[in-house]
This record gives sequence, C-alpha cells and structure tokens, in this order.
Amino acid sequence: MKYLISFLLIAAFPVFVFADLYPKNPNIDVINYIFKLELSDSTDEIIGEATVDVRFMTAGISELRLDLINATKDLNGKGMNISRIMSDDKAIEYRHENNAVFIKLLAPSKANQREKYTIYYKGIPATGLKIANNKYGDRTFFSDNWADKGRNWLPTVDHPSDKAMCEFIVTAPNHYQVVSNGLKIEETDLPGGKRLTHWKQSVPIASWLYVLGVARFAVQYVDQFEGKSIQTWVYYQDRDKGFYDFGYVTKEALAFYSDKVGPFSYEKLANIQSNSVSGGMEAASAILYSENSVIGDRNVRWRNVVIHEIAHQWFGNSVTEKDWDEIWLSEGFATYFTLLFIEHQYGRDEFVAGLKSSKTSVDNFYAKNPKYRIVHDNLKDMNDVTTSQIYQKGSWTLHMLRGVVGTENFWKGVKTYYAKYRDSHATVADFRRVMEEVSGKDLSVFFDQWLYKPGTLKYQGNWRFDEVKKELTIKLDQVQTDGSFFKMPMEIGIYYAGQTKPQIETVQADAKSNVFTIKLSKEPEKVVLDPNMWILMVADFK
Repeated sequence: MKYLISFLLIAAFPVFVFADLYPKNPNIDVINYIFKLELSDSTDEIIGEATVDVRFMTAGISELRLDLINATKDLNGKGMNISRIMSDDKAIEYRHENNAVFIKLLAPSKANQREKYTIYYKGIPATGLKIANNKYGDRTFFSDNWADKGRNWLPTVDHPSDKAMCEFIVTAPNHYQVVSNGLKIEETDLPGGKRLTHWKQSVPIASWLYVLGVARFAVQYVDQFEGKSIQTWVYYQDRDKGFYDFGYVTKEALAFYSDKVGPFSYEKLANIQSNSVSGGMEAASAILYSENSVIGDRNVRWRNVVIHEIAHQWFGNSVTEKDWDEIWLSEGFATYFTLLFIEHQYGRDEFVAGLKSSKTSVDNFYAKNPKYRIVHDNLKDMNDVTTSQIYQKGSWTLHMLRGVVGTENFWKGVKTYYAKYRDSHATVADFRRVMEEVSGKDLSVFFDQWLYKPGTLKYQGNWRFDEVKKELTIKLDQVQTDGSFFKMPMEIGIYYAGQTKPQIETVQADAKSNVFTIKLSKEPEKVVLDPNMWILMVADFK
C-alpha cells in the first residue's frame, strides 16, 4: 500500500553519499514523452506508440537506454514486444533484453544534441496498468506505477532522477472517459465506437507520477484554485457519495501549502477513485484513491489521506528526490506536512494526537527492526523502498528539526528549499544546507543521528529542589542499549503552584550522563521534560 494510513557547509562537514543501484546516466535528459495507446474491451493487449524527446548532454554517447519489461514465459507471455523504432522516418537499430531497450544512435552524440525516437510496441501488462473489473463489475484501466512498475507498459527512464513532461493520447471504446496528468486538450469521437482523448502535462515529473484512468466516471468540476480546476472523478454508481467526500478539504489544503511553501506547480488537481491502489497515490495533478475510499461520510481517515496526497504535490512531485535511498524527502515530508495542515485547519489537539500516533508506530517498528535507518544505503530491493518508519519517524525528524531551528526559521527554510528546487531534484544534503543557511546552525550531527543512523532515544532521570540554595538540579541519562547516542536540546517545563503555563528552560543534553542546575525564585510544584513535545523519545523522569 503506497500510503501507510495513521497517521553543507558541505566542504566543512562529512557528505553522506548513498545511491540506489539503478543504472543512472546523468548525461541523458528526457524532455518529453508522448504515449499513444489503444485500449480494447476484447483483449487486455495494449497497442503502444511512444515518442521520446531526449537531449544528450555530452558528446560521444552511442546508446539510449530505456526501461520496458520484456514479454517472457516467466510472465506467462505478458510483457511488451517491440516491432520497430523510428527516428526521422529511419529505422533504428535496437536491442530489447533484460527488461530494457537499448537504442543505437545513428552516430555518436554531440553535446546538447536533441533527438526523437518513436517506439512501436504491444503486449499485455504484467502489472503497472491494471486492467480488471472494479467493485461494480465494470471493466476499467488504471495505472499502478509505484515505485518502478511503469516500465511494464511504458518505455521510460523509470527512475526519479529523470523528470520529463508527458502526453497521453488514448483511443478506447467511447463508453469510457479518460483522465491523466495535466490538461485535457482534445476529446474526439471516432468511427467504430471509439473515442480519442489527449492529455498533456507541461511540467516535468518523475515516471512513477504518470497516471492513466479509463472507466465510466461521474465527473464534477468542484471549484478553482488560482484559476486551476479542482475536479472529482468517481465511478458513476458512486456519484453522490464521491462528490460529497471529495468536495471539501482540497481547496483549503492547496491554499495552505501555496501560502506556507510556495506556488502549486500543476495545471489542475483531480481526485480520482480507482481500483489500482489500496490507499492513495500522489500522481501529479491527478491523485488516485482506493475504490473503497468513497463512503459518503467524509470520515477523518480518508480526509487525512487526501491531505497527505495533496502535500505530495509539493514534496515528491515538484521537489523530487534524486534517488530512492532518500525517499524521506517525499514520504517523511508529506506525512509531517499533513499534520501541519491539520494543526492549521483543525487545531493543536489533532496535531498532537497525530504526533502521538506516529510515535506509537515508530516505537513498534523499532522493537522489531532496531537497526533500521531512514536513509537507505544503496537500496537493492524496491519492495523495501518505504516502511512506516520513513513516514512516521521521518515526520518526527522534521518536527524535531523545527524545534531545533525554531518555527520561523523552519518555514523560511522550507520556502527557500522549495523555491530553489521546485520542479527539479533535491538531496538530503541540499535540504540540510538550506536549513543551515537560514538558521545559522551546524546541523550535521542532527541529520546524522536521526537519518543516517539507527537507534532510539531513551532518558532516565530525576529532579530535586534545594530550598536553601534555591537551585533545581536535574539529572538526565541516556539509557538506550542499542549503541545509539543523541545530542539534542531539551526544554524543561517548570510548573509552580497555581500556574498552568510552565517556565521554560532549555538545556543541551549532549552527554551520556547530564546534570543541570537552574536557579529558581521558589520551589516548583512539578518539573516536566519536553512539555511542548519536540523530541521523539522514551523518558522515565521522576
């Protein structure tokens, strides 16, 4: 399930270099894909024509590699078969092997040379495009590209390091409607009971964000946000329930993130009911939700999924991680920014409840996986790309960062980060550098201990007050036994009799064993660690 519901001064500091094992080629940049697809009710075979507009950044490149799953016996004949590849009306040599297409250039590239190649292919997708009956027994076609399944039906550079614009020109029986990324620029009925629909996405996005939905829909143009359409696409049987469930929150979330982070990048925002995902999938401008998300009661569970997927339009979609190892930049961010919108829209109590729920998930995961860390190290198996820890501990890491740098600096850093990397790529190092620049703090230790190392933070301690010296003495020890160690600022809440708001003192708990002495005017009634809930920890404090 894509969405787990629950809610540098580089020269001066070490640079963490991690990379998944995809064969990236930074000297090749795909500009645009045009996918022409024919769909049928008589067969699950798709007929495809993909035009790839690519720029070769350097001279001497002789081959273009794309991902496309071969039709094989192992897949029971499913997969794609290429019939030919053309460029400027010339047949191009190619190899289609080991689930990749290798296109031979007519001559080695020149620097900044731009070429177009059209790949003619067909086959039955093994996955990636789900062709099946929905819960009402109606035939549908829905994409399911996460994380690298798009290659089962689309020839692409199927990795987040390469972002491109895309167009879907789909011919299907005319009883279907078609939805995809971007804007619909043509819909034409053809002879033989067919209909052609053309969608165009004019902002570059990663391949897992390409989306296609073909079904009998009820469509509502709900509203507009800054001149951009907000739409609902649900099964026609679910028209009333779906229009009700998806008819709120979206505009408010778009406004919040636009104000707090930066401009919304895409041409529309559509919420789409589908049978290809079991939670939510944040496809750019066209979000897919489980067909069971439409209930008609606007429940909190699915409301929060909608908010999460909208947050992704900024984090993951617009600012995209260069590498699957750093998926935290997508999922940790979307999870925390969901909570931030909830705090804005529904109040502090719901925000705190979300933090507590996330902490429970983090603790439960840690008990079973004590060596897990958020940033992967050369991810080998895409089944491991996400876990609840990346969502929930990742969210908490951003919350703690906000506590360390201060809320004003946090939002300033987020705006700066988004403005700098909008519709492009970023790394964890890029984000850290921005937050260091706006806060003036060295965050190398913070990022290292929370993202690149495993472990949990456990405190044991006590406090006492000396009436003669008027001194509060606090003893605080880190007692985790997993080998981890953390350096964190800690707020101390000092409560006096008859007062509901505490006096706040901040200490720096940088040692395994810490003793702090604080001068007070009178005896406190109680002393509380982290009263404003800034630190992910387990504490026994008496």
